[in-house]
Amino acid sequence: MIVFDLKCAQGGHVFEAWFGSSADYEGQRERGLLVCPLCGDADIGKAVMAPAVPVKGNQRSERLPVISETEPTPATQVANAEIPPEKMREMLTKLAKAQTAMLENSQWVGRDFAEQARAMHYGERDAALIHGEVDAQEARALMDEGVEVAPLLLPVVPPRAAN
Repeated sequence: MIVFDLKCAQGGHVFEAWFGSSADYEGQRERGLLVCPLCGDADIGKAVMAPAVPVKGNQRSERLPVISETEPTPATQVANAEIPPEKMREMLTKLAKAQTAMLENSQWVGRDFAEQARAMHYGERDAALIHGEVDAQEARALMDEGVEVAPLLLPVVPPRAAN
């Protein structure tokens, strides 16, 4: 797994995303599968990342203040919070386990997700838990129609790509 800091063009929001490889990131970006979790913007690019270099023992661990021209939002307050790496790892592990448990009873429908979700919404097929692939524009269209959909918080490897 590889983690990238991503940034949306519309609001300048920076968020973290995990991918199987750099090629996975590029593929998802090209297919329009990346969306800003704060504003829904699909124009996403890589943000500048600082390397994870350990601090020498004789260095101060002061944190420089964040200077902003706007009032801080809950999202920026969380982003600027100092969370120990162990705690972050623990939270991500719990999140991954919860998502995995949720998907155990869900059927992978791949690129047929939008069609299947609409069919359930309009009563053309029985309701069921499904997950699959849909681009950001189609996801917005589903939501505009009142179809209940939600993005997965962590990437899912399609069954056809699993080892």
